[in-house]
Amino acid sequence: MSYAYISPKAFHEKLNAWSPEQGMIVDVRERYEWDYYHLDESILMPMNTIPGRLEELSREGQLFIICAHGVRSETVSHFLAERGFDNVVNVNGGMAAFAELRGFQYD
Repeated sequence: MSYAYISPKAFHEKLNAWSPEQGMIVDVRERYEWDYYHLDESILMPMNTIPGRLEELSREGQLFIICAHGVRSETVSHFLAERGFDNVVNVNGGMAAFAELRGFQYD
C-alpha cells in the first residue's frame, strides 16, 4: 500500500499538457471551496463522499488528489491506497500552492 506525491510545479507542468487519458484529477474540497476556485480538468468529490463513490474512480491512469492545502488529499490518498488503488498521486500543498504558481491568490 503506497501512493506517490507530486510537487505543485511538476503538477502544473503536467496540467499544461493534460489529456483525460492520463487519468483523473479529483478535488476533495467542499462545494463552496470548489465554487471559489477550481481546475476545469478536475472533478469534485468532497472527502466525505469518497467511500461511497469508489466505483467512479478510474483504476486506469493516475488519480491526482488535490484539496486546499494538502491535508485532506493526504488522507484520501492513504484511504484509496488501502483499498487497492495503486495509481494515486497526492498533490503537495494543494490548491493554495498550485494557485500561487498561476499568480492567483487563494486563501
